[in-house]
Amino acid sequence: MTAATLRKMTEADLPAVMKIERSTFPFDAWSEGMLRGELADQPRTRYYIVAVADEEVVGYAGLAAAGDQADVQTIAVSATMQRAGIGSAMLRELLTEATRRGATAVFLEVRADNPPAQAMYEAFGFERIGLRRDYYDDGTDAIMMMRKLSVESGNG
Repeated sequence: MTAATLRKMTEADLPAVMKIERSTFPFDAWSEGMLRGELADQPRTRYYIVAVADEEVVGYAGLAAAGDQADVQTIAVSATMQRAGIGSAMLRELLTEATRRGATAVFLEVRADNPPAQAMYEAFGFERIGLRRDYYDDGTDAIMMMRKLSVESGNG
């Protein structure tokens, strides 16, 4: 398996990103317009990256950051490349960027029916802080998670 490299997402990546978005989140996929809006706020308040393997986009992730708070907006990896460390590599990059931007805490919501994603976030030191009932379009709850960042030690 080819290792993936990470780079900043551009509008040219949207067709490949939307394909992964729709297959990963069939009940509540973002629209292309929503993603374009997120990219329009780069680099001011947003930071979006793609993972590329064999010249193909195989994953993407996004961060919103304002003041001392950051939020993981999304992370998705194509089905054929899951469990290859790509999600972890992208999350690590988002945490590094959050630290670089001066955030002291990172928040996210994760589907209550997605134990693999929950386990990845917990492995990175995220803690459950609450529940949003019926958060997703199909009625699934979201688990709210947070990780404090240490300004001195980076994202370690």
